[in-house]
Amino acid sequence: MAATTPPKVLFEHEGVFVHSSTDAVEDQDLLISGYLRVLDKDGETVVEYKPLEDTVDPSNMLCACKDSSSVVEWTQCPSDRSHHVVDQQQQSCETEWDMVNTVSFKRKPYANGEGTSYHTHEKNCWAFSFTAADLRTVTVKTEGWTHLIFCLKDDTTLPTIHFHQGGCKEFMDCLQRCVHLTECPRDKTTFLVSCHNKTLSQSFENLLDDSNYGLVHKLKKDPYVATLGGFSKVTNYIFDAFRGPELEQREMPAEEEVAADILGEIIPGLEINQLEEPGFEVITRVDLGSRPEVQRGEPLSLADWLKYQDKEGRVRKVPELKERIFKGGLCHVVRREAWKFLLGYYTWNSTSEERKSLQRRKTDEYFRMKLQWKSVSEEQERRNSRLRDYKSLIEKDVNRTDRTNKFYEGLENPGLILLHDILMTYCMYDFDLGYVQGMSDLLSPILYVMENEVDAFWCFVNFMDEMHENFEEKMQGMRTQLIQLSTLLRLLDLAFWNYLEAQDSGYLYFCFRWLLIRFKRELHFQDVLRLWEVMWTGLPCQNFHLLVCCAILDSEKQKIMDRHYGFNEILKHINELSMKLDIEEILHKSEAICLQIKNCKDLPCSVSEILGLKAACDKSTLELSDYGILTPPLHTSGELVSNGHGQLSETSSNGYKVAFIS
Repeated sequence: MAATTPPKVLFEHEGVFVHSSTDAVEDQDLLISGYLRVLDKDGETVVEYKPLEDTVDPSNMLCACKDSSSVVEWTQCPSDRSHHVVDQQQQSCETEWDMVNTVSFKRKPYANGEGTSYHTHEKNCWAFSFTAADLRTVTVKTEGWTHLIFCLKDDTTLPTIHFHQGGCKEFMDCLQRCVHLTECPRDKTTFLVSCHNKTLSQSFENLLDDSNYGLVHKLKKDPYVATLGGFSKVTNYIFDAFRGPELEQREMPAEEEVAADILGEIIPGLEINQLEEPGFEVITRVDLGSRPEVQRGEPLSLADWLKYQDKEGRVRKVPELKERIFKGGLCHVVRREAWKFLLGYYTWNSTSEERKSLQRRKTDEYFRMKLQWKSVSEEQERRNSRLRDYKSLIEKDVNRTDRTNKFYEGLENPGLILLHDILMTYCMYDFDLGYVQGMSDLLSPILYVMENEVDAFWCFVNFMDEMHENFEEKMQGMRTQLIQLSTLLRLLDLAFWNYLEAQDSGYLYFCFRWLLIRFKRELHFQDVLRLWEVMWTGLPCQNFHLLVCCAILDSEKQKIMDRHYGFNEILKHINELSMKLDIEEILHKSEAICLQIKNCKDLPCSVSEILGLKAACDKSTLELSDYGILTPPLHTSGELVSNGHGQLSETSSNGYKVAFIS
């Protein structure tokens, strides 16, 4: 049975007020401050308002101050509600740095406005929530500030909400993406609400909403111009829909320019160009044989983890330990320590004392970098546009990263503060790359596991060393991975790849988000932890994440082909797999595919290179077969030409030509 998708925050704004007395609106004691949210819950749009007092349990809460220089423990005394500050120091680290050691807190259960599950509070009566389907009208009025009045279909009028600090326009823009708003003929301040049925769900945030749907049809008119282009310029990146790319400064025929604009709008951050593409190698079809059965194990327990360490703390039998982690993952209590080894923050042969010494040095190094951006004056920031842009983008992304996870839930959350500070410090560490959208998704699980600012930063640094090319300006990492994935899929199931190619989907750009942030938005949060630690073992081959993609596609291919899905339906179907994937089933199949490929004696050279199975073979002799598989080698380049009828010809840098007819 498919798992229920956790709510996704589409809009959130603090500083929204309810006036508890219309006769004394200026009396601050009679203003109820709260926040307004729009949530996507299993495809249903929910609008929710909560007073701030309902959002956080202040008792026994440990969090970072706004300047992240100390830890604040909020306690509720019987006589008053004063705040008690408790400064903590990093264990075994330099005492000159006053830092966050752990992030732990209690939260009241998140009700999402369902039923009567709101918490008891004197101002609880002002909280409300409703689905967009139940909304009849929205009235927008401006009297010094803007306020909204919601009227439901059962004639219920909800408390008027006042936007004293702005945000009304952004809320209405978000609401209009979810429902259809029509101006009432009799009252121009009132909008009638009707829910449209979206034929396509969203991909890459707002990839295919109704206003953008026609672009897909335009794209299909010239698929080869669109799909044979390269990935380039990462500007404000992949998750903001409708943000067009910057095209290269070169002349382009008018028809190609239109196609480039179309695909750029559908996949923001994607740039179409006619630069040379990799060359192609033609190899004969390979019989892979049957797919073997595999068995997975249980997560590694703390007791078992300790058995692999000697008296001085060195980890022994590392290959065996990695094999056990690959087969079953880790118990959560082990992750905080084990991930530091898997990510290369600690070396496997280091002693406990050496690791303590390393942590002291890394703590000092981290806070010196953090001090660089913390000490920048407003005047300096005004003159540093790149730092200003990084900061703005980080603040925007942090506020929408994993907000339904209790670790990052609510306003002024300590987890969000640390997420922000680590990403800002990473900009100081690698200023050339800085911050690109998607990085917050990679940091979030690491911070969740580490619960420590310094450890999370250095583990993130090592993870980014692996993922760096995904976020670089030319996006060469993404370009290479999509080519490699296409190569593997053609080997594993040529018939399915031919079907995708016939539907203008052979370049697998619907897998872009999978590869960009390693399935972070496709799996439930705990499943992401399991998948990442398995992949970090480096087993059973390099680029194992590509086989994970193949496993998912293998599970869906029959449905796609039997139902004769076209371009639009394939994209919609793949997107709707988010939060419905079974991680254990995927890992079983991925490992089985790897063993199936390893057992093959006549693997194509390009596949061997991709998976690191054996040395690259001699590509000097190429033979054309009627049953050929077109596979791009990794280090050649040439020009791809299409005749528009499924036939591709290629001129390589060596002057040879090959052809493939699907």
